[in-house]
Amino acid sequence: MRIIQKEIEIPAKPRGFHLITQDIIESIDELQTIDVGFLNVFIKHTSASLTINENADPTVRHDFEKHINEMVPENQPYYKHTLEGPDDMPAHIKSSLMGSSIQIPITDGRLNMGMWQGIYLCEHRNNATSRQLVLTVYGN
Repeated sequence: MRIIQKEIEIPAKPRGFHLITQDIIESIDELQTIDVGFLNVFIKHTSASLTINENADPTVRHDFEKHINEMVPENQPYYKHTLEGPDDMPAHIKSSLMGSSIQIPITDGRLNMGMWQGIYLCEHRNNATSRQLVLTVYGN
């Protein structure tokens, strides 16, 4: 079994849900040499997250942002962690709810995802910085 690990930087993006599938694929030249395996993607941040969902209709990403903001609103009187702004504590909660890693099968040198699936970077901060991802490929 081969193990390949790379760290990549995704440039700062506005708050919302962003497709980064192609960024990830283009960062792993060795992907096409893996017949069977999997890719783990881990985000090294506590106020952004990763998920897999619809890659075709951008209204899905819009609706995700609207819905998660209803689920986890800003300016709650019980928040104590507020020094970094009203979006910070909600961003931490959203990150925990959505998750910090995803795993995708690799088959015949390609990510084995559904036709309408894409990898999202879920940016939960209003003024985010670039985000660091660790990409780990395991396979033969």
